[in-house]
Amino acid sequence: ALNQWFSRFPKNFFKSITFDCGKEFSNWKAISNQHDIDIYFADPGTPSQRPLNENSNGILRRNGLPKSMDFREVNQTFISSVSNQRNHIPRKSLNYRTPIEIFLSYVQEAFYSNLI
Repeated sequence: ALNQWFSRFPKNFFKSITFDCGKEFSNWKAISNQHDIDIYFADPGTPSQRPLNENSNGILRRNGLPKSMDFREVNQTFISSVSNQRNHIPRKSLNYRTPIEIFLSYVQEAFYSNLI
């Protein structure tokens, strides 16, 4: 799923990504090589190395998605709905812009720079 998603963007669009040590990231070398992304791993038991992710997880749990939830039983419509909600909330860390605004500004910039 990650490989497919990264394939939608120009190479070098993403500079780096930090994973935890979950087995779902076992294909990290393929992602790194195919998309030219530097990959880092947080040390086990140190959520402070991925604070934005941990904050987002906490908010998701407060909104009814327990840590123990098995996502294999959740349909894509539900996941997309939650993601859409989260991406339209203004963040102080983004100067009160939404994550989707910031992301789309980078996409637009990458698109136009490829035209030149």
